[in-house]
Amino acid sequence: MNELDNTFAEIAQIIEKARDNAYRKVNVELILMYQRVGKFLSEKSKEANYGDAYIDSLVEYIRNRFPGIKGFNRCGLYRMKQFYETYAVNEKVSPLVTQLSWTNHLLIMSGSKSDEEREFYMRLAVKERYSKRQLERQMDSGYYERYMLSKSKLLPEPLQSRQNPFLDQYVVEFLDLPDTFQENDFRKALVRGTREFILELGRDLTFVGEEYPLQVGGEDYRIDLLFFHRSLHCLVAMELKVGKFKPEYVSKMDFYLEGLDRQIKKPDENPSVGLLLCASKNDEVVGICHEPDAFTHDGGAVSIAAAGQGYTSEEITGVIRFA
Repeated sequence: MNELDNTFAEIAQIIEKARDNAYRKVNVELILMYQRVGKFLSEKSKEANYGDAYIDSLVEYIRNRFPGIKGFNRCGLYRMKQFYETYAVNEKVSPLVTQLSWTNHLLIMSGSKSDEEREFYMRLAVKERYSKRQLERQMDSGYYERYMLSKSKLLPEPLQSRQNPFLDQYVVEFLDLPDTFQENDFRKALVRGTREFILELGRDLTFVGEEYPLQVGGEDYRIDLLFFHRSLHCLVAMELKVGKFKPEYVSKMDFYLEGLDRQIKKPDENPSVGLLLCASKNDEVVGICHEPDAFTHDGGAVSIAAAGQGYTSEEITGVIRFA
């Protein structure tokens, strides 16, 4: 049986390599498309009729011509223009541009202070095949500064897993693939299962979206699940955590709620509320974060429930009503 397993493993490698190549080729076309659009906008910006009204008209045109296409809102178009102008005259990084995912490009452009730092992280991400999360970790740790200050060659922090750097949300959206085309990881399964669970809670909760996009300060964020509560007349953001509750989850949720209230909430609606559903929680830690179990943000609230501790539908409903 072991010999068969070894033989089958060769087939698995063939499939994985083909997938990697497919993602890579799609990513090249995606990046080149953004670059060409950025060049078009950069050249148009020199004309007298260019401005916010021009961009808004272009957004509307693309929306009508390609219904459902993602990334071509006002913010997205300005990013493409910035992307082209950032690297247009930098021949040193030209070969690297199509070797990075769009998400990683956005991270590097927004998180780097100089051309040298941008090039450094581009080369690092290409060499180490970093996913968004892995690159973000290195940038958050100030790896560029530490590398430049170190007398000896400082190696990047070891990462536990290697993900496909081109399995990017933008690639999936660009191909207009069905929602089922996702990595079958635990977190996605949890999202799907919890969505069905919440929908059983009653008619007051109306499902709005999964991985709901939110843009703040030119950066992309996604809320695991977003609902509208008809009785409370407010948006309900839900974040799902596969591990134990951590205090930093509260501030992140509050950030999402502020973003929802500023960008999505209608004037006649109440402030948004949030629900953190964790695998487990330490009541003492939660007690320090909340006094009592609610963190208010302009009238809204964040509440915490531990799915792994046997909460029933009725109890979860109570948590949402409490918020």
